[in-house]
Amino acid sequence: MLWDLLINGPGVTAAPVLAVLLLAMVIDLVAGDPRWLYRLVPHPVVLIGHVIGMLDRVLNRQTLPRGRRIAQGVLCTAVVVGSFGALGAAIHHLLADLPFGWVLEAILASSLLAFRGLYDAVRAVAAGLAESLAAGREAVRHIVGRDPETLDEAAVARAAAESAAENFSDGFVAPVFWFLVLGLPGLLAYKAINTLDSMIGHRSARYEAFGKASAKLDDAANLVPARLAGLLMVAAALVLPKASAGAGWRTMLRDAPRHRSPNAGWQEAALAGALGLALAGPRVYGGHTVEDSWMGDGRRDMTADDLGRVLDLYLTAGALLFGGVIAALLLV
Repeated sequence: MLWDLLINGPGVTAAPVLAVLLLAMVIDLVAGDPRWLYRLVPHPVVLIGHVIGMLDRVLNRQTLPRGRRIAQGVLCTAVVVGSFGALGAAIHHLLADLPFGWVLEAILASSLLAFRGLYDAVRAVAAGLAESLAAGREAVRHIVGRDPETLDEAAVARAAAESAAENFSDGFVAPVFWFLVLGLPGLLAYKAINTLDSMIGHRSARYEAFGKASAKLDDAANLVPARLAGLLMVAAALVLPKASAGAGWRTMLRDAPRHRSPNAGWQEAALAGALGLALAGPRVYGGHTVEDSWMGDGRRDMTADDLGRVLDLYLTAGALLFGGVIAALLLV
């Protein structure tokens, strides 16, 4: 929306942007990530990943001094984000001249939303846990970075719940937010930032310096969306039985600042408080224990049934965002 105002002037209406966004959200809700399609054409995030991998190989040289590696990482981040933001602008203007170009833009934008995909992934973990611990571990392997073989039933369920909370923001609220602010260029730039962080924004020996810029930029890009996502989860608890919006609000304000991530704690704490659970805490990644504060002071021994409640809150929070976009479209 802001992108069109900057480019076309104050006379532009918000309705086309909202219509494209709403159609993209509906397509994602109905179709999710069609695997048959991405066997024929690469997913946009895969293309972003290829570019990042190439720049990583060229620029991230371990023999360089730390300051130089930080500078190389800044260059990598600027090239990736700038390139895909510019690509989004070019595609937007190209499609604007086609009779049904806005529909094609919505289809492209839908591929960068992950509301349905995340729901399906977490539901698969719940179904797996209901069958056996081994099936639950196999399902959670696709959505978390920790070793599933080290997780018991409660830890598998918590991992899936944490993924639902964090990726509700990263995979849905933040893309919607940046599309509203900067249109397709903003959406593609955000996905580039998010992919950079997932690939090189680690505190490892290889990426501590090279990935510093991408990690900081990802924190900044998610600052507002993460808090909006937490508020949506609190609001969702108002309409769900056996959920407490008040507890979600209090837990979010109390625990989110304690999370090792400046953003993930807002959704995790809101969800944990609203459902009377405890999330995060110490976790094992690659054989190393990551110390983190607990979000919420409820039950830690989660089950597959608890994941059903998590998904109910997730769907309701998503429905509120859908409703907000629909209301805005009707009002402009």
